[in-house]
Amino acid sequence: MAKRDFYEVLGVAKSADEKEIKRAYKRLAMKYHPDRNQGDKESETKFKEIKEAYEILSDAQKRAAYDQYGHAAFEQGGFGGQGGGGFGGGADFGDIFGDVFGDIFGGGRRQQRAARGSDLQYNMELTLEEAVRGVSKEIRIPTLEICDKCHGSGAKEGTSAETCSTCHGAGQVHLRQGFFTVQQACPTCHGRGKIIKEPCSKCHGDGRVERYKTLSVKIPAGVDTGDRIRLSGEGEAGEHGAPSGDLYVQVHVRQHNIFERDGNDLYCEVPINFAIAALGGEIEVPTLDGRVKLKIPAETQTGKMFRMKGKGVKSVRSNAIGDLMCRVVVETPVKLNEKQKELIQQLGESFGGKSGEKNTPRSKSFLDGVKKFFDDLTK
Repeated sequence: MAKRDFYEVLGVAKSADEKEIKRAYKRLAMKYHPDRNQGDKESETKFKEIKEAYEILSDAQKRAAYDQYGHAAFEQGGFGGQGGGGFGGGADFGDIFGDVFGDIFGGGRRQQRAARGSDLQYNMELTLEEAVRGVSKEIRIPTLEICDKCHGSGAKEGTSAETCSTCHGAGQVHLRQGFFTVQQACPTCHGRGKIIKEPCSKCHGDGRVERYKTLSVKIPAGVDTGDRIRLSGEGEAGEHGAPSGDLYVQVHVRQHNIFERDGNDLYCEVPINFAIAALGGEIEVPTLDGRVKLKIPAETQTGKMFRMKGKGVKSVRSNAIGDLMCRVVVETPVKLNEKQKELIQQLGESFGGKSGEKNTPRSKSFLDGVKKFFDDLTK
């Protein structure tokens, strides 16, 4: 199958500058990274395609060759062809993860390509009260930490890593292809610049060991489902002294049995009895800070919304405070005794005839509409 145009893969114009190409690459790499799309083969294929396109277009010499000769410049025997290391091989997901997310979150590119530690995610469930007021929680997470026996070097006690004889510690080798020189990671030390001949017995040369660690996480007031809290450097330790990854705490707020949240506003449904709806009165409604009084005007109908200013949620990003929206529902009385039934019967009879139209204007309007509907059908 023919390869897609590299500019098309990144979604940029052929005139795009280096910043535009890098920005497009970061956006797509984050979207299709295998860590975010585990088990999705299509995303993995797209990620490899994106990485290959970026490797060519981000290098001035390779981009010039591609603009002149297209994909043929990188095929067997061409510029940087397969015989010389090429640029179309499998994606190094761990490496690209560090490059992309390191740049975005301040980690920067790594020296000698030592693998930055993986970022971790912890899903935290909170009650609405915890999310609104803020809370501190202890969490226990599995992670990779620096080996305490070799202190992250990966080498056996009393020994140390030796400088790679192939790249002489540079972590990179240069391959000449015609008029061009291609730079790539050293195949002997895999870009680290050093070789461990006697690995540590505890971490087996990795410089890291698996452990559980307990962290105290401070959740700020006002967070909501979908918010993420970043704990810098609390992810997995990097390889051989490389920077650690970050830990992201993903917030999910449980459903509340009274309130629903929409942004900084809270909504609740408040039942009122027939007498208060008709004559008006004062009722108690719940808020997250306790009960408050709410005045109900006479002739209130089901669905009427009352706003209680400042009784919602304080924004996590500003000092803005939302409101509490109370929707009243007129409740039909149940389990009536004989006296109550008699009184309601008398009330209903008092609404009869033309004189009752002013008491139930919506009913009259509805009945008039129904009559007109059937009259139209018989015409």
